[in-house]
Amino acid sequence: MTRITVSAILLLFVVFKTNAQVRPIRKEFLDPTSKNVLVASHRAVHHQLPENSLPAIREAIRLGVDIVEIDVKVSKDGIPMLMHDGKVDRTTTGKGNLETQTFDELRKLRLLSNGKVTEETIPTLEEALQVANGRILVDLDLKTEQIDKVIEVVKKADGREFVFFFDSDYEILSKVDDASKKYMLMPRAYSQAMADSALTRFKPEVIHIDSKFYTPEVTSLIRSKGARIWINALGAPDEEIRKGNVSETLKNLTKQGANIIQTDEPEKMIRGLRELGLHR
Repeated sequence: MTRITVSAILLLFVVFKTNAQVRPIRKEFLDPTSKNVLVASHRAVHHQLPENSLPAIREAIRLGVDIVEIDVKVSKDGIPMLMHDGKVDRTTTGKGNLETQTFDELRKLRLLSNGKVTEETIPTLEEALQVANGRILVDLDLKTEQIDKVIEVVKKADGREFVFFFDSDYEILSKVDDASKKYMLMPRAYSQAMADSALTRFKPEVIHIDSKFYTPEVTSLIRSKGARIWINALGAPDEEIRKGNVSETLKNLTKQGANIIQTDEPEKMIRGLRELGLHR
């Protein structure tokens, strides 16, 4: 009995300590008025590690990243797995569409990292959420129409606390919203009118916008509805960060009020934001 009691206490301590990692991030995420700019790591940390892999998620956690972005598709036999492309050709030793292959077939493949074969396999969404749970927020980029299978896994992982769903297809997001109003959402908008429509329809926690309509009017609208503003540094801004033009790039990315930035350079971005007093 004593052993069971001690084990239970130790387990509770580990759970509390782990959840303590993500609790302040979630609190910031749900506060659109915060001046703290959150950093999202695109496809996890994938420079030296395979994209959408468990080691890449663990590295994002180690670096102190706030949000990890991962992509989910569903295998032929109904298992949600991490994969960005329709085909597995670019990122694995295999070929063909992920959603036309079974879990067992896909598990025989190995992930590539910078063109080199690794020992890593394609993770299931369940495995990824087990790694992330209590440690980091998850931006789940929906690359499938089989949303019921995805929701089942998120529900099993109690993902309402740390997962938010991203899509530009509002019918897909509506299915998530119908499953539970407690699920966090990030609709993608391609104009101010689309952002306004998404805010009215979903009352989301965050809106994904693009630089082409990144204006004070848009960001004021989004903040007034209680949502955060997500913008990408992918491409040219990240390239400027790699060149060392970090401060100026981050000032440009945040000048109109964006307060979540997705990047392929999370470590450099966190350091730069902290130097500007924009990241805790």
